[in-house]
Amino acid sequence: MRPLPPGYSVPVHRSLTAPILLAGAPRLATIVNGTLAAALGIGLQLWVVGLIFWTVAQGICVFASRRDPQFADVLIRHIRTRGYYAC
Repeated sequence: MRPLPPGYSVPVHRSLTAPILLAGAPRLATIVNGTLAAALGIGLQLWVVGLIFWTVAQGICVFASRRDPQFADVLIRHIRTRGYYAC
């Protein structure tokens, strides 16, 4: 195998490969959690329930994203193609 010509390789910046996390969880999951918590807190005027929901849901999402930063995409794909891959 021949060596690569000079200037053939380029550096890949970390920002292009790192997942987009917001508060430690995927961006979409954090936005959904915040929206549902705000609906509970503001819409139904259940402030404590909304705050508890956001804390628990965000904690679960952060825990899952530490294991796999793309868990939300995988979960959405799993739900969408559940019938196709069923036994």
